[in-house]
Amino acid sequence: MAKIIGINGPVVTVEDSDFFVSEMVDIAGLKGDVIALKPGVATVQVYENTAGLRPGVPVIGTGRALSITLQPGIIGHIFDGILRKLDSQKTKSFNVKVLAAVGQHLSSGDIFAEVEETPLITYKAMVPPNISGIVTHAEQNGEFTANCPILSIGDTKLTLSQHWPVRIPRPVKTRQPTSRPLITGQRVIDTFFPIAKGGVAAIPGGFGTGKTMTQHQLAKWCDADLIVYIGCGERGNEMTEVLEDFTKLVDPKNNRPLLDRTILIANTSDMPVATREASIYTGITIAECYRDMGYHVAVMADSTSRWAEALRELSGRLGEIPAEEGYPAYLATRLSAFYGRAGYVTNLNDTQGSVSIVGAVSPQGGDFSEPVTQQTKRFISCYWALDRRLAYARHFPAIDWMTSYSNYNLTDWYKKNVAPNFMELRNKAMSILQEEHALLEIVKLLGTDGLSERQRNTLAVAKKLRTNFLQQNAYDPNDTYMTLKQQLELLKLCVT
Repeated sequence: MAKIIGINGPVVTVEDSDFFVSEMVDIAGLKGDVIALKPGVATVQVYENTAGLRPGVPVIGTGRALSITLQPGIIGHIFDGILRKLDSQKTKSFNVKVLAAVGQHLSSGDIFAEVEETPLITYKAMVPPNISGIVTHAEQNGEFTANCPILSIGDTKLTLSQHWPVRIPRPVKTRQPTSRPLITGQRVIDTFFPIAKGGVAAIPGGFGTGKTMTQHQLAKWCDADLIVYIGCGERGNEMTEVLEDFTKLVDPKNNRPLLDRTILIANTSDMPVATREASIYTGITIAECYRDMGYHVAVMADSTSRWAEALRELSGRLGEIPAEEGYPAYLATRLSAFYGRAGYVTNLNDTQGSVSIVGAVSPQGGDFSEPVTQQTKRFISCYWALDRRLAYARHFPAIDWMTSYSNYNLTDWYKKNVAPNFMELRNKAMSILQEEHALLEIVKLLGTDGLSERQRNTLAVAKKLRTNFLQQNAYDPNDTYMTLKQQLELLKLCVT
């Protein structure tokens, strides 16, 4: 039996006993993950506090990679980075509607049972990938726990739950073009810098610029069916605020608590660093599972910088050669693998679903040239840069319209679904704001007397755009959310 021979924080050295890379192991009841193998020695990162461990403690392999159990009962609750419960949720039975019958042929991804998980979301149990065949046994509708066999395909018994390794993307049939927006109700985003359903966006900003508040707004108001909120390395009081707010907030589309369509993954700054590194993979795996059921899911990762710091700490403990600012050389690869799991897809069961990712980036000192921000820009198409001056002037959202951008081509959708001239109005407003930026440099030198009457009118219109359109009050029930039709009318008032 393998035993511990060395401990360095969450990194444990073990006598190798035929482990494989990425295998999940058990160390005195603690979970760990094999991350490196040398002749006779395995290196394991432990997802919990290693205080109390000592050399000689047995290490037992599980025979599978780090996985989570996907099953009904996840929505509306809070978990740590490897999907362990952090609230008072208890194991319970579910009222199951069985959809398959004996003699029916089922393929990978086919839905064989349904559970009303919340009044807003129906959990759909699916045949795991690489399994297909004729149903040889099917239970009748009734009460079942997540691990009770519901169906048999040959000798394979299927339950409401299935295990999935968090670092491996779930399979899809085809990927679709990202041709429709994720409506957020935030004017500066929907009109100027929209994100597509199945798209990726980053919100970089220094301390106090409103990254978390902006993500809260998106989680509350975007038109996704389900929200997966990942608090990665943030303060505990912020996650408490999310839990309390989402419990009280009523979804305007259905008059239900927002928590009925929200999953919270919490790995605060005082929790084990290895779990923090795994948390974003856990969140995106859950999102992919519900996408496979035909839902549109939005993932809020707050913040990817804290995840990258956890990666850096683990890399340092492993003695790897550091790259820029101490981050490991594979930082870009890991970021690409995470953001690459977003998309609008046709699933194995021929339903369509999407995963959209909005990642907050917290550059130290607000320096956008640091590695995490720069590497993130390589893999995203929507960049909402937060400006410290706007934030301190109480301008919310503090998205800088001069440095932000969106590369998603949604013109046809806006023309068809909002108004034929929507993009023309948007482009006109943007040109006014850009001209204002240049004119303000002249005003600094010569004052407004050096401007023509047309230029002074441009400044007046730009001010109206900034204060009436780009600025939004998150606490005003009439201003916190605005439909695209309302945004169009307000934009007309500002630029005409």
